[in-house]
Amino acid sequence: MRKNDWEAFRGKKILITGHTGFKGAWLSELLLLSGADVTGYSLEPPTEPNLFRLLGLEKRMRSVTGDIRDIGRLTGVMKEVQPEMVIHLAAQPLVRESYRDPVGTFSTNVMGTVNICEAVRQSDCVRSFLNVTTDKVYLNTERQEGYREDEPLDGYDPYSNSKSCSELVTHSYIRSFFSEQGKAVSTARAGNVIGGGDFAADRILPDAVRAVLEQRPVGVRNPHSVRPYQHVLEPLGVYMEILLRQAEDIRYAGYYNVGPDEEDTITTGELATLFTEAFGEGAKWQAENPDGPHEANFLRLSNQKIKDVFGWHPVWKVKRAVEETAAWTKAFRNTRFLSMEEGEAEIRKETDREILAWISEGESAGQ
Repeated sequence: MRKNDWEAFRGKKILITGHTGFKGAWLSELLLLSGADVTGYSLEPPTEPNLFRLLGLEKRMRSVTGDIRDIGRLTGVMKEVQPEMVIHLAAQPLVRESYRDPVGTFSTNVMGTVNICEAVRQSDCVRSFLNVTTDKVYLNTERQEGYREDEPLDGYDPYSNSKSCSELVTHSYIRSFFSEQGKAVSTARAGNVIGGGDFAADRILPDAVRAVLEQRPVGVRNPHSVRPYQHVLEPLGVYMEILLRQAEDIRYAGYYNVGPDEEDTITTGELATLFTEAFGEGAKWQAENPDGPHEANFLRLSNQKIKDVFGWHPVWKVKRAVEETAAWTKAFRNTRFLSMEEGEAEIRKETDREILAWISEGESAGQ
């Protein structure tokens, strides 16, 4: 993201759904640093610990506790806040959890999308809206080529399929309502994100973080599975770019893949190796027998469209992304003997250091 674009958010009213989650907390911090007026609407943080509270975000932004399935409360908050831009992150985001609770997953991810689209439709103030889905929305044949934005949507598992449905809901609202209203609306299909502060279950790097902090080997279920890993700041920068550009010119509205370059689409085992080497201190990983339901072995996105439209290129390659995650993890570990206020200050210092370094390096590279 160009520094001028980041600074263009100063003073803008922005509503984030799902702000208490991993990506939502990073996005909230990124926007607060830009000077934006940020409101979040979400359930309580999904894990303990969680980045939202580690950063003290509840004291630094307007934070509303609410369920995305509660359309009355959601539309009420929209009317009260009067945001110019809305970004929808709230979701049940885990594949394995979707097998355990398919009804809850579809309810949150499909009807939640209906509700936020309806709230945006009823709003006179929203000019720019982005629904964030996933790279797993595509009908995955596990081919070598990256999926393009115009290919069929039909996710396999309940999580992936619910996000395919979320895309279709958004497309319907665009055709039925938003185009006539002149609202700029896009969807973004992001690949696997990594970074400090992710404590979710059943994700490789959060599992690795827990293991190294407990001084035990990192267990890897599917070391040969190929995924498009990227630092969390990479897609967040694209989301902000989309929100800003389409607000200026509705012709930027569309459907976008947000993923790393081909060389950063690596196996889970390679990712585990990068992390244990970056963390050091004798950290190691070992393969474990897969113990869960179906998950795709190979998935890659084409990021050519965002390169063509926005002139975008990743700032941090996967190795750097992992190194920054390891650095954040060590900063977090070092807060164990600090007071809550001191720990919060240190976590925020490390998080802001990474954000400012990423912006600076992106600016130097002409991003």
